[in-house]
Amino acid sequence: MAKSVIGLKELRGNAERYIERVKRGDSFIVVRRSRPVFKISSPEEESELWETVLDFTKIKKGGIPLREVLARI
Repeated sequence: MAKSVIGLKELRGNAERYIERVKRGDSFIVVRRSRPVFKISSPEEESELWETVLDFTKIKKGGIPLREVLARI
């Protein structure tokens, strides 16, 4: 996995290219005026930070009442 520094203007102008690279596992520090402003990485790279709160793939067809969703959160 490569980590690179790119400018905000570069990211804006070539967003699709960077999206594809992130999908392949690359991550980027984005800078504006030579200062880091945010990091772009794939969700898998940060997977230990994510917690499954509710598995929406198991919801029955037609949905479930909002009260039931809120009760599980």
